[in-house]
Amino acid sequence: MASLICTLRDHQDDVNWCAFSAKLLATCSGDKTLRIYNTDDFSELPFSPLTGHGYSVHCCCFSPCGQFLTSCSTDATTVVWSMVTGDIEAVLEHPGRSPVRICALSPDSVHMVSGASDGTLALWDFPSKRLSRTGGVSDTTMVACSFSPCSQMFMTGSTYGDLRLWDLELNPLLAEKNAHDLGVLCCSFAPSILSGGQVVQFRLASCGQDCRLKIWTLNKFTSGGFKMVLLHTLSDQTAPVLCCAYSSDGQLLVSGSVDKSVKVYDANNAVSLYTLNHHDRYVTACCFSPTSPLIATGSMDKSVNIWRLEDGCSGHGGKSLPEEASETPREGKAAAGRSRLLVADWSEGDVSEWLAEEGLGGLADKFRANNIDGAELLSLTKETLASELGIDGYSYEREAIESWVHTKNRSSPMTNLPLLTTLLTPNHTLKMAISRWKTSQ
Repeated sequence: MASLICTLRDHQDDVNWCAFSAKLLATCSGDKTLRIYNTDDFSELPFSPLTGHGYSVHCCCFSPCGQFLTSCSTDATTVVWSMVTGDIEAVLEHPGRSPVRICALSPDSVHMVSGASDGTLALWDFPSKRLSRTGGVSDTTMVACSFSPCSQMFMTGSTYGDLRLWDLELNPLLAEKNAHDLGVLCCSFAPSILSGGQVVQFRLASCGQDCRLKIWTLNKFTSGGFKMVLLHTLSDQTAPVLCCAYSSDGQLLVSGSVDKSVKVYDANNAVSLYTLNHHDRYVTACCFSPTSPLIATGSMDKSVNIWRLEDGCSGHGGKSLPEEASETPREGKAAAGRSRLLVADWSEGDVSEWLAEEGLGGLADKFRANNIDGAELLSLTKETLASELGIDGYSYEREAIESWVHTKNRSSPMTNLPLLTTLLTPNHTLKMAISRWKTSQ
């Protein structure tokens, strides 16, 4: 059970972000301030609020040791604060003086990234507070950033809708275009790393304007290449999903939405555990405590809610939900076993189960007939799907493609290649984009 234990109403404008350290909670707002609370009783610290920004504060994050807090703002600065005194340790001006929308610290406290409204990225040496290098993508706004648990790379999300992976030289390693239709809003790496054979695997959650929360695997091969695979698409929330965060052991995932709800998931099985409804406006921020069974959620209603997970939590010591919570459905057992494996290690049966979970069970026989296991799945391309598996991969109006199929045509209208299956899969993303366009006209 999840219970509301405290509501903080100190901000005078929208709450944009919240972050836990081992002992503190930080929140930031459109009112230009940050507020710092003791997590023992959620009393405000004597030096709070922090008032160093000239405009709205968009994001804040603690250093891993909790000694420092960083925050970024429309005023084009990222400020480093001491959590001992509340004093400003450094003011870092973003190159080009563009409003800074996101900042993130590496788990080893060596690097910090700030992303701006003009698409630029600045990589800082955190101990010296000096600019290391700049990069980015033009004509977009950086709104999401998360370091990998190894601290050697980071993912960004933008209003383009793409997710991009970068190394510490700001070289692009991977681009997952159209990860979220109409824009990415948040992304978060899980804290764990899986290693086996020729692959090192990371988990990433992302959310966006398409009302979807997605869970990905990021595979790093010994050859130096990278590949992202979409594992789960969660559509429990009915409006854009504004924020998401993993628990400190990676077992739970939380998200907040424009529909005013907060969802808590079993991250391994992609199963919804709780729906929390106590905000009056959009939920813009969410985070887990690393040391106790607490979740903080912030909203445009100017409040921050503190929730306690009574029946278990992912926190210090790795305590997780009771086993029966994830074992009730048979499908959950299979997914739990599969989630402990790298995709490259999936059997043909694992691939079939995954297809069924994603609503593509009609393709399972085709994949089994072609002996497609996890390693083969990672190597599939659109061309392979069309030429070897007879899977078209294009979008059509349902009435038109059904008419085409019913006239006994067994070839793709686009490529004229034979169709070995006539299974139709709805393109929900395209449908949503069309509906929004029609509404806007």
